[in-house]
Amino acid sequence: MKQGTGKIVIISSPSGGGKSSICRRLLRAGNKRKGWRFSISVTTRPRRPNERNGREYWFVSYPEFVALRQRGEFAESCQVHKYYYGTPREPLERTLTAGGVVILDVDVKGAFKLKKEYPMAVSIFILPPSRQELARRLKQRGTEDDKHLRIRLRRALSEMKLYRKFDYVVINRELDTAVSEVEMIINSFHCQQRFIDHRRISGLLRESD
Repeated sequence: MKQGTGKIVIISSPSGGGKSSICRRLLRAGNKRKGWRFSISVTTRPRRPNERNGREYWFVSYPEFVALRQRGEFAESCQVHKYYYGTPREPLERTLTAGGVVILDVDVKGAFKLKKEYPMAVSIFILPPSRQELARRLKQRGTEDDKHLRIRLRRALSEMKLYRKFDYVVINRELDTAVSEVEMIINSFHCQQRFIDHRRISGLLRESD
């Protein structure tokens, strides 16, 4: 793939970590004008009452999902609980070559697959401030019975142990602070060694001789 000036930002967390809330805040008008955009995943999960097709997700049937996967249109895909999720490849490739920032809100398994496919991406893991707060957030959703809530909590605690595999970790104690920290990471993306124009620096060093 051709590497241009675009940035891929993978944001992941256990359920209840707050990654979706952070992603929504990141895409305020000012950042959108700078070319920041959200990668909308495809899912077989039923649409919730407050969701709109093409905003939170692209909602498709299982046969439609399989057809997209067979055509190679996903950068990654996986099963989470009972449903399937996939990240469309084309928006990522377009951002890499044309510039801007594409933000991905994915689960831990998807984050690892995307990092392997796009090693130039930056991965950020969002952690809750405590197990008690994590349980409170999950219960507050009101979307699952006690049995499935316990399953989701066990999975979340297991995923939290993988935080060392991410480039950055942000603890979401307070939403505004967490958003600011993630935004600082994205804005400093270009300062990493791998993105520095070493030819330019070599020229500066020659000038100092």
